[in-house]
Amino acid sequence: MTKSAVKKPKFNLSVFFRSLGGAIASGTNDLLTAAGHGIQNTWAFVESWLLDSKKARYGLAITRILLGVSAIGLLLSNFSTRLYSFGSGSLWNGEGLEAKSDFPKIWIFSSFHEAMSNDLVYTLLYLLLLALAVAFTLGWRTRIVHPALFILWVSFIEANDMLGDQGDNMYRIALFWMLFADPAGRLSLDARRKRRKGEVEDPQKPWTQAATLLHNLVLVILTAQVSFVYVSGALYKAGGDPWSGGYAVYNPLMTDRFGTWPWLSEVVTTWGPAVTIAAWGSILLQLSFPFLLLTRPTRIIGLVGILGFHIAIAVLMGLPWFSLAMIAIDAIFIRDRTWRAMTVGFLERFRSSQARITGEAPPGDAAAADADADADAEAEAEQDTAPAEAAGYRRRSARVSS
Repeated sequence: MTKSAVKKPKFNLSVFFRSLGGAIASGTNDLLTAAGHGIQNTWAFVESWLLDSKKARYGLAITRILLGVSAIGLLLSNFSTRLYSFGSGSLWNGEGLEAKSDFPKIWIFSSFHEAMSNDLVYTLLYLLLLALAVAFTLGWRTRIVHPALFILWVSFIEANDMLGDQGDNMYRIALFWMLFADPAGRLSLDARRKRRKGEVEDPQKPWTQAATLLHNLVLVILTAQVSFVYVSGALYKAGGDPWSGGYAVYNPLMTDRFGTWPWLSEVVTTWGPAVTIAAWGSILLQLSFPFLLLTRPTRIIGLVGILGFHIAIAVLMGLPWFSLAMIAIDAIFIRDRTWRAMTVGFLERFRSSQARITGEAPPGDAAAADADADADAEAEAEQDTAPAEAAGYRRRSARVSS
């Protein structure tokens, strides 16, 4: 066959544009289909996460306990100076006549402000608040104690605005949102009483589903609040010369107000590069904290780093209750299985230590064994519900896809 006999296909502009249009349409359709499936699967996952079971029950219980301990510590450490700091001895600043905060002007939060001039009534309110904090820590009748503690705590803190700090704001915010969650579902006298009575929540009841949704939404809100505090704090620091210059940590430690132990402050700030690393490291840690929560390895790094950050503030700057309040809220980011393992491990070590001291089985061994059994039962229950939750997620995915 000669070259002249071979016919070259003619370029057809109409066919070209029809083929191009078909390829674009097919690609767009595939892209939209993939995006649709992604949105559907995401919605099914979110729905399953919010409704299938209460998350971070141990973490929120630890938050409750640490917030209660923080309140107890603050009240006890200030008990001897309560009248001078908050009561009749503080009336010289004028807040006893005209409160700077708006909270005391609301009748429900006005009890401590109204009692500032009466030492006896103020002391009785102070002791009542302390008793509520103890009951809240133990998780006793939490549904009643929690709202009362919130009202009296806000009244106490806002009566004298001069003595407050940022920790009071976070404490109040966390305490408020936890009203809609189940902070006493684990590690509490309430939970122990329910287990003894054999009370089990029916997941099919509308009230149980609503309670589960509120509980999980509170976790989302607390996560957003903590992330906002850390990120906004980091951005504020980054814009200041002391922080960008790397010497911001040095300044407060050299003051009488925040330099709790001068000799320790000098030891910590002796090496200049360490001061710079602490200043810049705190900015990077706070700025990246929300992103570090996305995976387990980075979450461990972030939580260990932020724990060290708050411990340093508590020890070096003399702000233990602020630090403990922030650590309490960060507890929700630790998985329940980790908290459960630590709880059982602590009980085992406590019993072993008690046995070594007494030379015999500790009197509380039966109670500790009961706690172990409760923890094992909870673990088995969670394992039993895991397939059901997965099935629920698959059903939602299938329903949305169809």
